[in-house]
Amino acid sequence: MKVFFVSTMYPRDAAGYRGVFIRNMVFGLSRAPSIELSVWAPPGELPEGVAKATTPSDSDWLGKLVDLGGISHMMRSGGVRALLSPVRLLRILAAAYRRQRDVDVYHINWLQSALPLPRDGKPALITVLGNDLRLLGLPFMRPLLRRVMRHRRVAICPNAEWMCEPLQQAFGDIAEIQPISFGIDPVWYAIQRKPLDQSPKRWLVVARLTAEKMGPLFEWSRSLFEDGSRELHLFGPMEQAIDVPSWVHYHGPAAPKQLAREWFPQACGLITLSRHAEGRPQVMLEAMAAGMPIIASRMPAHATVVIDGETGLLCDSPQSYGDALARLEDAATNQQFGEAARRRVNDELGTWDDCAQRYIRVYNHLRGDSHGG
Repeated sequence: MKVFFVSTMYPRDAAGYRGVFIRNMVFGLSRAPSIELSVWAPPGELPEGVAKATTPSDSDWLGKLVDLGGISHMMRSGGVRALLSPVRLLRILAAAYRRQRDVDVYHINWLQSALPLPRDGKPALITVLGNDLRLLGLPFMRPLLRRVMRHRRVAICPNAEWMCEPLQQAFGDIAEIQPISFGIDPVWYAIQRKPLDQSPKRWLVVARLTAEKMGPLFEWSRSLFEDGSRELHLFGPMEQAIDVPSWVHYHGPAAPKQLAREWFPQACGLITLSRHAEGRPQVMLEAMAAGMPIIASRMPAHATVVIDGETGLLCDSPQSYGDALARLEDAATNQQFGEAARRRVNDELGTWDDCAQRYIRVYNHLRGDSHGG
């Protein structure tokens, strides 16, 4: 089966942190013997046997786009680039689709990347993250996407169940809404955590630095961390002008290998007080696979990941946040929660090879229906 895979994010190398889940997805699909894969994405390492579908000029432009934070970040940042970059992206994507005539299934990451699909009737699997839903509110976005989907078989595949309802309302009459969870790289399952006997206790936050991603993190954490009795270690790119307090240990962006080797084994757990609309945050799943409990703000994206009181704790106030920290700093409780978290993601998500098989089942379903209909 010939699959044309499209993504506007991809890490340049092993140290890259943007689009790592896309690379894992590509490598997982490449290991499936039934798939002949062509990939249109920013520059980065592709598996052996996978065809690169980007032209040199495409690759150069996409690489610069990733360096600037990606198309979603560009659109949020405003200015001339926010207007011109999406137009340029759609134009070069349309040319890429035209070049790929011998395709059985389109696999498109980012809902809006489906806009320039040719009218060839070929089926499409479209993945959806939280940002995609936000952009559905843009003028004409919904009718334009419906127009593209109307004359082909389409499966829209969010990576979290909470996105199904709005997608069903928007496209349920012309597309199948089929949530598909991402997989987990085996490196996270292999992490052996160290006993929680170090002092002060270390907590991790791994996120893009934006006001919505940080949420009330600094405000709620100040009285709990400022005296040095605990350490808050923050990792991620500065995408907005955020004033990081002096008592926060800010490390900038970190590659997954660095987190897996140096930080996840020695931390009490992962914290996210994000208010950002997102799918199923991958870093939370990776932390759980590593046997780490999660403290998260109470919102739909987090409630679908964290089983409150079993694999982590959800909080909605400074008091509940402080109680969560204290509870999970007990070594026995921490171990119990961490083991439950690892079991859950292993049982429900597995690896990227498992994820690839979930996608392939949808490919086959789309092709079967399209051939028979």
